[in-house]
Amino acid sequence: MAYERFIDDRLLTSRDALNRTQIKIKLVEIDEAARDFSQRFGNRVLVRKILLTMRLTQTEEIEEKELNIEEIEQRIRKERLFSSSNRWVARGEIKNGYIVASRHLDLLSDAIALDIIAF
Repeated sequence: MAYERFIDDRLLTSRDALNRTQIKIKLVEIDEAARDFSQRFGNRVLVRKILLTMRLTQTEEIEEKELNIEEIEQRIRKERLFSSSNRWVARGEIKNGYIVASRHLDLLSDAIALDIIAF
């Protein structure tokens, strides 16, 4: 494996404050038709679906859940009149099909607000 393709697992894994839960997000589907006209943020893609992998560190139990971020965003806009998620992700923040940990909260904020995901 070339050094350029090596990705440290710590870059892709986010944790809760007490390190009880570790999260990884794999990109499943993007919106090919969406165009980002903002040059300020660089080359970005619009995320539709993700695969959320949560690992409980105490029991080593792993839970996977596929989330349609687009539907969750539409649902929260209908119920609460606003959305706090940002589904645009820079191509540089996608490593080997996984989204870097610094972007996890942006993608999961609506699902957490609707109690689809609980920590």
